[in-house]
Amino acid sequence: MIKGVSDIVFPRVCVCCGRENTECQRQLCSFCLQERFADANPQNNRISSDILLPAGVIAQHAMWTFDKGGELQDLMHLLKYERLTTIGLDLGRKLGERVRKHPFLEKKLSRRTSVILPVPLHYLKYRYRGFNQAFKIARGFQQVWTDLALCERTCVVRRKNTRTQTGFSLEKRLKNMKNAFRLNDPSQLAGQLVVIIDDVFTTGATTFELAQTVLKAEAHAVVILTVAQA
Repeated sequence: MIKGVSDIVFPRVCVCCGRENTECQRQLCSFCLQERFADANPQNNRISSDILLPAGVIAQHAMWTFDKGGELQDLMHLLKYERLTTIGLDLGRKLGERVRKHPFLEKKLSRRTSVILPVPLHYLKYRYRGFNQAFKIARGFQQVWTDLALCERTCVVRRKNTRTQTGFSLEKRLKNMKNAFRLNDPSQLAGQLVVIIDDVFTTGATTFELAQTVLKAEAHAVVILTVAQA
């Protein structure tokens, strides 16, 4: 009876399309997860963008193409600023399933000791927001890739409270992110394939700087995975 009343008062609907969501503990319906957004890398290339990867980064893959002003941007806004954190879990699980279908990535993550590293959030932003959206996505990803460990939050920290990079040139983004991260525990990363996870990949300034930080810890290599690509 309680469940029935709860479903009437708080109906389970998809936050993206508003349709009834039959899946418990999920914010997005099956249609939106499977069909609504454009695949950013349908050919399963090693790189989903046209950016040259730095040494040590062996792959960069984004799941969907970012639609500025569209539904995917609205979804990211709900996750980051409206604190609908279970959206991050949904997106992370979907990203994990998508990577399972990418031959190169599936082989690399299955055959080598790997560790998941969500892009760290500066502690001031963490205090204001209350969570790290990249960590939520990484948690969902790990629910699919259960053999992969998730780095402890203090392993790598963000020491620069950088402003939003929207509208910045590539040169300004790179300068903004220079020495933005500090490595506290190299032992968690040494010899590992480090899977960096974030929400949106734009120019790579943030994830590439983080990659260089973890490679200094003698990580074997880096893979960059994101939900969207702008």
